[in-house]
Amino acid sequence: MSSSRINALLNWAATQHDLSAHEINLAPAGGDASFRRYFRLTLPSGETQVIMDAPPEQEDASSFVAIARQWRAAGLPVPRIHAADLAAGFLLLDDLGETPLQTLFTDAKAVHAHTHDALSLIGALQNRANPAALPAFDAALLGRELDLFPEWHVHAWLGLPVPDSWGALRADLIEQALAQPAVTVHRDFDAMNLMVHQDALYMIDFQDAVEGPLSYDAISLLRGRYWHFTHDDFNAFMAAFYQQARRDGRLSSATDEATFLRQSHAIAAQRSLKVLGIFCRLTLRDAKSGYLERLPDFLAHLEASLAMLPEHADFAAWVTQTLRPAIQQKLSAHSELEPRR
Repeated sequence: MSSSRINALLNWAATQHDLSAHEINLAPAGGDASFRRYFRLTLPSGETQVIMDAPPEQEDASSFVAIARQWRAAGLPVPRIHAADLAAGFLLLDDLGETPLQTLFTDAKAVHAHTHDALSLIGALQNRANPAALPAFDAALLGRELDLFPEWHVHAWLGLPVPDSWGALRADLIEQALAQPAVTVHRDFDAMNLMVHQDALYMIDFQDAVEGPLSYDAISLLRGRYWHFTHDDFNAFMAAFYQQARRDGRLSSATDEATFLRQSHAIAAQRSLKVLGIFCRLTLRDAKSGYLERLPDFLAHLEASLAMLPEHADFAAWVTQTLRPAIQQKLSAHSELEPRR
């Protein structure tokens, strides 16, 4: 980040509080996989706020602003936007602290309690937020996400061909996703995007929200990288999610629990394939570090999901016999090339 942009951000933040730049303090508060960066603003009173820096030539913050205002008006827990300059790419937000949900995943009991709370928040999101104004998570978008896997993971990173069974899997995963009711979907409902603030969960990083499959956010939560749920625990959480969705009308009786669970495993496979592709794209195209080390988590999630889709046994066998050894070999070589500290 250039010094001129830092100065512009500092002066803008000071202006929002009728202060001069030397009266406030800015400190880095993290970044993410995009080009957005965050700073913690400390005022003379000791009050803090967070500034999002979203360079407009690389990031469009307008969707974040629109969604934040809509969801907050609906009574959902998201940060308040105190000021926004979309032309400059500066946003002034509530400071939700430094406790993302995964930091509370200390043992199985804590994980299960917090996961239950997070699934309840998904229910609130789906019940209160109108998805009509959001982009559709349609066949084209689902397909583009899936295609990240062969393009960036298999071809660009591993240098392998995709198996003949890929086409049938791709088509079925799209079909299963579209078979679910369309609701408001955060799209990255991961523990790192849930902040614990004043004993409540707050959602962040929701600018890519869409109108999409009912179980997508639950899958994002349960098939993340911070805790690997057993097969029985995963099914139990999804069964509870199904029953609650039936009770409050998000899901009709036309979909039985077994069908819903199969659709959810298909969505879990779709998301794992997308993530495997994105992490390689972030590494190869965007020169971002730390993502290759996360691949084994999502490879394991993919294998767990495919095990519940027996009609795709051929692809599952390719994953076990070809993909897994290739990833392990590539990661081993990558590790050997890493500079020693």
